[in-house]
Amino acid sequence: MNTAEIKNKERALNEFVLVLRKIMVEPDICQTALEITRKHIDEKHANVKIADELSATTSIKIPLEHSEADSLFLEMLKDLVRDEKALY
Repeated sequence: MNTAEIKNKERALNEFVLVLRKIMVEPDICQTALEITRKHIDEKHANVKIADELSATTSIKIPLEHSEADSLFLEMLKDLVRDEKALY
């Protein structure tokens, strides 16, 4: 792995940590994010719809062009909802 790749991974982790901090400070974000994900998970372009609604309704802002951390966060939300569905 070259220096640029390492820096990119480091930046993604730092960005992911910032999102997690927001969630810890504002715990309602977690419930809102899961509700939004449940609503859009099976739709075409689910990541875009989830990101747009999350950005519009919470302090988490996901830009149109998703970073690696944004994509990881959106995939984590979808995994949580899928796991939740599997339990029922």
